[in-house]
Amino acid sequence: MLIERLMTRYLRHITGTHMRFDADVSGDRLPAPRPGHNYLLYVHIPFCEVLCPFCPFHRVRFRGPRASRYFAALRQEIRHYRERGFDFSGVYVGGGTPTVIPEELAETLALIRSLYAVNEMSVETNPNHLRDEVVSLLKAAGVNRLSVGVQSFDDVLLKEMGRYDSYGSSAYIMERLASVQGVFDTLNADMIFNLPHQTLASLQNDLEILTGELKIDQVSFYPLMTAPSTRRAMLLTMGDVTFRREKPFYKTILTAMKQGYRPSSAWCFSRGAAMIDEYIVDYDEYVGVGSGAFSYVDGTMCSSTFSINRYIDQISSGHTGITAGRRLKLREQMHYDFLMKLFSLSMDKKAIEAKYGGGFHRTLWKELRAFKLLGALVEDDERYRVTEKGMYYWVMMMREFFMGVNKLRDAMRLRIREEWRLERVAVASRDVVRRTRNQDTAGPRGS
Repeated sequence: MLIERLMTRYLRHITGTHMRFDADVSGDRLPAPRPGHNYLLYVHIPFCEVLCPFCPFHRVRFRGPRASRYFAALRQEIRHYRERGFDFSGVYVGGGTPTVIPEELAETLALIRSLYAVNEMSVETNPNHLRDEVVSLLKAAGVNRLSVGVQSFDDVLLKEMGRYDSYGSSAYIMERLASVQGVFDTLNADMIFNLPHQTLASLQNDLEILTGELKIDQVSFYPLMTAPSTRRAMLLTMGDVTFRREKPFYKTILTAMKQGYRPSSAWCFSRGAAMIDEYIVDYDEYVGVGSGAFSYVDGTMCSSTFSINRYIDQISSGHTGITAGRRLKLREQMHYDFLMKLFSLSMDKKAIEAKYGGGFHRTLWKELRAFKLLGALVEDDERYRVTEKGMYYWVMMMREFFMGVNKLRDAMRLRIREEWRLERVAVASRDVVRRTRNQDTAGPRGS
């Protein structure tokens, strides 16, 4: 436990240093695409019918008219990146709940396929949207992987999370998942472990349902990850969070998933060919469209505005949704790759050295050596590989990384008023320039 505590403290220091944005980045500051480079398009749909107390993602309550305007702006931003020369081989649609208006989503996916050479498309949804008409629309739109937010099959926990009445009971979720099995190349269940009142028996029941009764294609087991903005709501409805049980819970998952599944990352397990679990892991660089979306291109990380109205306004003015960002220092970029690539359990040594001009091992030799001494990492001539013992360390690191991202999301929410203030200042400045130019071209009075 001492190692885990020390590592957590170190990781929180690192994420606190790395996960921040500069205040003066706005507009179209994302670097230009490199010819032939493999990018992923992330599409964020922030609307939800119910706001779950534990969820730290950018989400707002669903309102039909505003959502329709949002989808129209989203398609305009997608066209913008085609005009900038980007091409995308993969698409991940997250939220929120992307399927709140299935027809709008299908139209957006059709646009993407018409503009880009997409060969894999992953969409998130909730159990109550696994209706025949919605599933048919997604299948016809070319979706390869459907990821369903299950979280737990324990009705007591579903009620604490506020999901039982809105998204269905355990029995309903199981029936809906079974009805969709085999429709898509991959059906993924998103689960959470280390919930405040979760017991080992409850977790084992989840595992038996997933691997036994359903034999689902893929399972992503996320550790509970908090944010300052969700802490109070969680205390009121779900209880307090502790990480003391996280490791034994994870060991239980790892033992159970060995039967018929293989790990495609430290917390994703697949029966067959795996598809996108964490798009930020499978793709080195990605472009995010939509309010609250993040992008990472050529060492620059950016975020779109978290204001829905501001996002629509920026897009209608011919800009992207980006309002904040920062270029990571070279060492920060290496830390990012170290975390992401080894989260998928192996890393190509020649490729990573080529990316950094031979400086990767020279810069991060202490980190590499420490994990090898811990028995978490081994290497051969071609690759670094995460051991079974090391898998939990990468779960810890990704948990802390995403909790750092959650704090960044909270900071972006606080920026909304400041963004509008800066926009008003910019508009006023443009008006002054325009009036000055008009006076200069009009010449002296009476001429």
